[in-house]
Amino acid sequence: MKTKIQELRKIHKLSQEELGLAVGVTRQTITSIEVGKYTASLTLAYKIAKYFGMTIEEVFDFSDLED
Repeated sequence: MKTKIQELRKIHKLSQEELGLAVGVTRQTITSIEVGKYTASLTLAYKIAKYFGMTIEEVFDFSDLED
């Protein structure tokens, strides 16, 4: 799943570790989400979106999921 997390982190000058600490996960989890190796749970997706003041749909791209 594609996300805008890396782009948002750069805009806000955040490291993966800083974002991870803010939403309660490890740097490795943020890395895995950014490269598409891990899909965030709904709870984590909500926390990340809320952190950036956005909706889940604004941060995560669901267009590649099948109906």
